[in-house]
Amino acid sequence: MFYYLIAFFVIILDQFTKWLIVKNMYLGESIPIIDNILYITSHRNRGAAWGILQGQMWLFYVITILVIAGIMYYLYKAAKGKWLLGVSLAFMLGGAIGNFLDRLIRKEVVDFIHTYIFSYNFPVFNIADSALVIGVILLMIQMLREEKESKEKSYGENGTHHS
Repeated sequence: MFYYLIAFFVIILDQFTKWLIVKNMYLGESIPIIDNILYITSHRNRGAAWGILQGQMWLFYVITILVIAGIMYYLYKAAKGKWLLGVSLAFMLGGAIGNFLDRLIRKEVVDFIHTYIFSYNFPVFNIADSALVIGVILLMIQMLREEKESKEKSYGENGTHHS
């Protein structure tokens, strides 16, 4: 249940910030937060990451439903007793649902976080995208931890192999 609360919080934060952008900014408007680094820019995306597959809504609906089902399955089956795995899946679930709601309701995703990283004009993104990235990073950390624990059990404290 705790993991679903995290996902719910991500969805609410994502949808609220997108609503603020749609209601208060015109498309293309950009507000500097930190010059040459961070801007709030009203942008729309009808595709996937970096604008690929523009207008392929049916594909996004199918893929997203499968991803959401898969995440919920793993939350139910694999996250018991593994809090980091549960949190990572919760962030991914919230992010997937946040962008899915945009595609379903608006037929496009509202993006607004615009950064320049080492003078690279990074594609504009949103809270849902951020949650997906955080979830994947946490999942990678969980996987590395499990690998390390597995090796420690295999080799034991003194470095000899136990089969």
